[in-house]
Amino acid sequence: MEPLTIFGLQLLFSLLVYSLIAKWLVMPKLNTLPRDKALFWMILPHTSRHIGMSFLVPGLAAAPLDSAFSIPTAYGDLLAAILALVALIALRSGRKGAIALVWLFNIAGTVDLLMALSHPDMVPKFGAVWFIPTMLVPLLLVSHFLIFKRLLQKEA
Repeated sequence: MEPLTIFGLQLLFSLLVYSLIAKWLVMPKLNTLPRDKALFWMILPHTSRHIGMSFLVPGLAAAPLDSAFSIPTAYGDLLAAILALVALIALRSGRKGAIALVWLFNIAGTVDLLMALSHPDMVPKFGAVWFIPTMLVPLLLVSHFLIFKRLLQKEA
């Protein structure tokens, strides 16, 4: 089987599994929380997106990654992690504008992930960083979707 096919299957399977976990386990609990508290828990995993800086570390990929992929992907992830942290602090402190920061983080973070996935030519070169797009990106995409869904819900 070709690496791109394996990559696609792993990505889709992870998306399916994380979606089911969210539907069956996570969202029933988060739906009982006020919006700001639920958003806090949905954003929290994104504070670890600094791990995307791994795309810049020589030797972690099987072959050198094209800088048109590695630089925007690595720094986009770092920006998303920083925005996530800022949004979390704003939510926890009850600051005015916290929801605007959540929107900013969620839009920027989603665009970053979709842009990174638009480079299938990099897949054969991933090497040790293969787990990032096949395990972490699907989790983060599901989380972004859930954040958008919660942001668009009317508060009771």
